[in-house]
Amino acid sequence: MDNITHTLFALTLARTPLGRAGRGTTATLILASNAPDIDVVATARGARSYLTWHRGPTHGPLGIVGLGLLAAWVVWVGIGALEKRSPSGKTRAPFRLLAPIAIVGVIFHLLMDLPTSYGVRILSPFDWHWFAIDWMPIIDVYLLVVLAASLLFGHVSEAAGRRNAALALMLMAANYGVRGVAHHQALVNAPRLFGPLLPSRCETPAPEAHLIDSWPGTAEAAAQAGTRCLVEIVAVPTFFSPFRWRVIAHLSNAYEIHDIDLLDARFQGPASEREVLWRTTLRFPNVWTPAVWAAASTPLGRTFLGFARLPAARSFVDPTGIATIRWTDVRFVGTLIAIDQSLGRTDPFTTVIRLAPDGHILDEHLGP
Repeated sequence: MDNITHTLFALTLARTPLGRAGRGTTATLILASNAPDIDVVATARGARSYLTWHRGPTHGPLGIVGLGLLAAWVVWVGIGALEKRSPSGKTRAPFRLLAPIAIVGVIFHLLMDLPTSYGVRILSPFDWHWFAIDWMPIIDVYLLVVLAASLLFGHVSEAAGRRNAALALMLMAANYGVRGVAHHQALVNAPRLFGPLLPSRCETPAPEAHLIDSWPGTAEAAAQAGTRCLVEIVAVPTFFSPFRWRVIAHLSNAYEIHDIDLLDARFQGPASEREVLWRTTLRFPNVWTPAVWAAASTPLGRTFLGFARLPAARSFVDPTGIATIRWTDVRFVGTLIAIDQSLGRTDPFTTVIRLAPDGHILDEHLGP
């Protein structure tokens, strides 16, 4: 989630019983709820460093405890210094209460990041796998509106603040519930979207479905499959409607993408024999040539493939033997890429590597 949402949620938590510990609890919750994103400092060393460290150790077990204690200590010391200069008469919350409150704030940060399609490395630095539930976009306008409205209209009185905070939390839970059901329905309708051209599973029997997805996994191994087969189907949310999803079929040699609107009348009943939804499928080749495998072993290649959930590989070898390899994480095609480019930022979701005939790196960079 974005930091505005994390901050508004922290202010909402401050109006629950958590905020009654004493002076400094609101500041502690705000600081702790944003603390894991301190890894943004990694961007100072470029987009590659960003991919390496973003949502890494600061979002793992050490980050939960360490950042929680640090946030509590900063606020406790800061409030103590302010009281010496100008006593307010309000009781400062003891550190023994601020510490667990701060840890709760950090945990909620992770719990809000986990359901996004971007994912989070919740076990790092002990395990660098990414985990995601795919229910929420990175920025959810509905959460922003609900939390902001709750805080705005809760200023009337303390009782109104507590009442609005409870209402906001219930509406948040409802939003998550609706998106969870819609995500399931998008996956159920996937066979209708891709039609008769959808191949059978690469694994027989098909692997069990899990609520929490994890990567990197067997994507590269599946690319070596001798036949065209289905690795997995992923449904990622869009930014504005909880009923519009991007469904991605990960095949052994390509990605096929289809958008679905669950409110479309065609999905309210059984499939028609004349249904040809699959004709509008967008296809991204994913062919792992020897040049692609060589690029995958380079430092940037390992970094990108450790981040990308659905990396589509394309390669070209010119007459002189120079190979150009490009990966694109198809989760972000047409979404965050467009937003980042409009802001003048480097696109971290595409990487290009050029290799000489002898295998040494001629050029490597993130971005198109």
